Amino acid sequence: MTHHPRDAPQFYLTSPSPCPYIPGERERKVFTHIVGKRAREINEVLTLGGFRRSQTIAYRPACETCRACVSVRVLTHAFRPSDGMRRTARRNRDLVGHAVPNAPNSEQYALFRRYLDARHGHGGMADMSMLDYAMMIEDSHVDTRLVEYRRRGPDTAINGRGTGPLVALALTDRFADGLSMVYSFFDPDLEERSLGSYMILDHVERARAEGLRYLYLGYWVDGSRKMAYKARYRPQERLMPNGWERVD
Repeated sequence: MTHHPRDAPQFYLTSPSPCPYIPGERERKVFTHIVGKRAREINEVLTLGGFRRSQTIAYRPACETCRACVSVRVLTHAFRPSDGMRRTARRNRDLVGHAVPNAPNSEQYALFRRYLDARHGHGGMADMSMLDYAMMIEDSHVDTRLVEYRRRGPDTAINGRGTGPLVALALTDRFADGLSMVYSFFDPDLEERSLGSYMILDHVERARAEGLRYLYLGYWVDGSRKMAYKARYRPQERLMPNGWERVD
């Protein structure tokens, strides 16, 4: 009989279901649990192989007839923002991001609900309760943090924190070689600020400041308007059949 170490990952395959990105396609995922003493190491190895984390699950598309989902990571030290991205950064100069422990609270959930109701009212997360949200934030066995974005205040230069209501938040994992943006959301009434793009630009700078080579953005889906924005952050590397390939 073959014996597996207690914390060795065991992989499972989901049943086919409608693809949320490409109409008419069916998706399947391979997944495993990332728990135990080796959770951080396993998560990083799996991420290099195209997996993403959701709570204590690492998953990757395993569709039978489609390969549209491609893992992407930004080369942080080579990245140069476009003119439009610079304008986005300037529009948000009055904001500051502050990293805090991955502990959920009612203010975060209120913003999360407003974001879902405005942007993803019919999506798979639309019915998430406060308990569901809390699990998404704190159920992690790896190095996870929250970055809260608020307006700059009189004490920001001293304590690095903003003031006033929460306007955006990013759930972020830290790897040995980069940061991974697990999930982010923002105030839907501030659409003109392009806060989603701003958080990516801010995380590129955070990774640079920590000496990290990559910012992992998850899946770019060729043919999906919802995921098209990820292709704009270049140079980036995409995980292809022969490994990570640079795209300028």
